[in-house]
Amino acid sequence: MKQKRRKHSAAFKAKVVLEMLKGAETVSELASKYEVHPTMLTKWRREFLDKAPEIFSEKLSKREKVHEHENEELYKKIGQLQVELDWLKKKSNIYL
Repeated sequence: MKQKRRKHSAAFKAKVVLEMLKGAETVSELASKYEVHPTMLTKWRREFLDKAPEIFSEKLSKREKVHEHENEELYKKIGQLQVELDWLKKKSNIYL
């Protein structure tokens, strides 16, 4: 009889991988504890470690995008204010 595949949440996988990285228990012990094949745990650990640098780079790029958007808005506002200032200078000369 074929067993049905179980889907594990990302949170569950992260929890197990973090326990693996602590090294308090062996992979076999954790596999038994969480009823997951040791090969799967090793795969999760490899995936976790491969993607770890992306976590920090994504935050940085998101932050950069926010700053870039804020800068664009500020430059638009500066341009608008400069146009208004030039217009007011021109109009004030007419009335003097």
